[in-house]
Amino acid sequence: MLSNLFSPIRIGNMTSKNRLMMSAMSINFGVDDNCCVTDQLIEYFVQRAKGGVGMMLVGGGSVHPGGQELPDLPQMYTDDCIPALKKMVQQIKPYGTLFGVQLMHGGRQSYLPQKVAPSPIPAPAVVKGEVRALEIHEIKELVACFGDSARRCREAGFDFIELHGAHGYLINQFMAPNSNIRTDDYGGSFENRTRFLFEIIADIQAKTKKDLPIGIRINGNDYIENGWTLEDTVKLAPLLESAGIVYLHVSGGVYGSTELTIPSMYTPHGCFVHLAEEVKKHVTIPVITVGRIKHPDHADDIIKQGKADMVAMGRSFLADPFYPEKAKKGDFEQIRPCIGCCLGCIHAVLAKEPGSCVANPDVGREYKLKSEKPPEHSLKILVAGAGPAGMAAARQFALQGHKPIVCEKKPESGGLLALASTAPGRGELNDILEFFKQELKRLAVEVRYNTELSLDLINEINPDKVILATGSLPDMPVIKGLFQTKMDLATNIDVISGKEPVGNKVIVLGGGMTGLITADFLADQGKQVVVLNRKKNFAEEMSSNDRYYLRERLNKETVSLYKNVSIKQFIDDGVVFKANGEEITLTGFDSVVISEKQSAIRDAKELEGKTTALFHLIGDAKTPRHLMYCISEAEEIARSAY
Repeated sequence: MLSNLFSPIRIGNMTSKNRLMMSAMSINFGVDDNCCVTDQLIEYFVQRAKGGVGMMLVGGGSVHPGGQELPDLPQMYTDDCIPALKKMVQQIKPYGTLFGVQLMHGGRQSYLPQKVAPSPIPAPAVVKGEVRALEIHEIKELVACFGDSARRCREAGFDFIELHGAHGYLINQFMAPNSNIRTDDYGGSFENRTRFLFEIIADIQAKTKKDLPIGIRINGNDYIENGWTLEDTVKLAPLLESAGIVYLHVSGGVYGSTELTIPSMYTPHGCFVHLAEEVKKHVTIPVITVGRIKHPDHADDIIKQGKADMVAMGRSFLADPFYPEKAKKGDFEQIRPCIGCCLGCIHAVLAKEPGSCVANPDVGREYKLKSEKPPEHSLKILVAGAGPAGMAAARQFALQGHKPIVCEKKPESGGLLALASTAPGRGELNDILEFFKQELKRLAVEVRYNTELSLDLINEINPDKVILATGSLPDMPVIKGLFQTKMDLATNIDVISGKEPVGNKVIVLGGGMTGLITADFLADQGKQVVVLNRKKNFAEEMSSNDRYYLRERLNKETVSLYKNVSIKQFIDDGVVFKANGEEITLTGFDSVVISEKQSAIRDAKELEGKTTALFHLIGDAKTPRHLMYCISEAEEIARSAY
């Protein structure tokens, strides 16, 4: 099984035990005040080395203080960083994983106020601020910084380095015409625009005596006007091979591109594989592909078909550090899945917060959990509700050695998340539910369906703790005319579940995540939809990457979006409201769908005090929020139960 993915491969003077690479990620935690790595980052990587990955990379290794992409990333620009890096390398070595550092300079995509780039052109998206063009002597200094940083990596004992020449960072900025309008030796022609890269390679080789393998991550396509293209990559690839590069890691996209560097669940799996496949035709060195490759059999098939020599994954190794080990054993159902929401990883990081994972709350806490002790006493736990929070709690209680029982008033598990997964493009939400279902089965956790929480049930089970994960329901707002209108009135749950059909012209009240998903659901059926958002922004609770694709889906003639709306009243066949200071009247509508706030379901709280069991609220039953809080809260209550 997976004989292609789990075969060794020779890369330069190295041999990787399998064809899986954990790609570099700017995780934004695990460094001290001087940006030297700490035990937090070390244990994060140790867990993933234990999990069996063939190669992995430290992300965001800054070669210059002025090129730091984010505030809490490892620095490689002084010798002070070497002792901590040595410690990290030594702790990884026993697991046989090739360990490298991705060296980078953010250029105009640095978070710092003083930004430099090939030309004084600001980044097209995400990062704001003025940019100063580099002087020739500064370019030479940065070339030396890359070489010096590589020398430090070699002294620390790393197996290889990877140059970040993709995603709109400094090397890519030099290569792409839209960010480089220089007229000197570093601009204009293809040769000049790639000169910076080749000077870096030569400087590294000179300072590391050519015994430190150098790979490069490069865009197959920038997916932006006048950017770097696949034709450029095909032209450059043989030149890089001739220069001594040992592998090409082919990705795509920059800040502001039409295809995002870190795509969400709306994007097809393997979205950048075709880029690597084309590049592979022009070189003999290994080519690594990346981009929404999630399932082990998919990864194996890419290798089998010769589209790439290795497969890189980032978020899948956030979600489950032991992905390789489980895949190799064929235990696919035990792999905790990335759901492509982009919320804990890229969204948090771009907000300059520590990276995390919706599916795996342990990310960044590995160093704290490694000394976790089992409970002294096993507790009997009753969990009310088999949605994501309830199942996550029950699973963690079982893993901690307790005895959970789950009751669910419906005939199936999943809660509102199961319903949300039926909306267009949201199917991967169900992956985390299936994971929890399989885990409860594997751990022999009893789940009683069609069973409401009651005093009789509590008396029968006699639990030490009752965990209320009973979810939430749509809140019905009080707006003039809403309950007198002749339009059909329904909630988003009624509509997506098919319980309440709606007409062909629909008003959706609510521009949050559920409102936009509901609008997309209706528009996908060919209905005309108007979204009225009473907030200033749409779907603020979504990651910007996920929201981007959803907004693109809603960019059609049949959908109208209004924000910062003040509703005057609903009328028989429409609504009167103000938006941007203008009063608007819409008529001729058939239905109104309520998709604004959610209210916690806390009916079972009335049982508290009638039993000696302790009650705890988690998930939406505590406060309706997004999935990240539901799962992390659920696992935390299980860990703190004793």
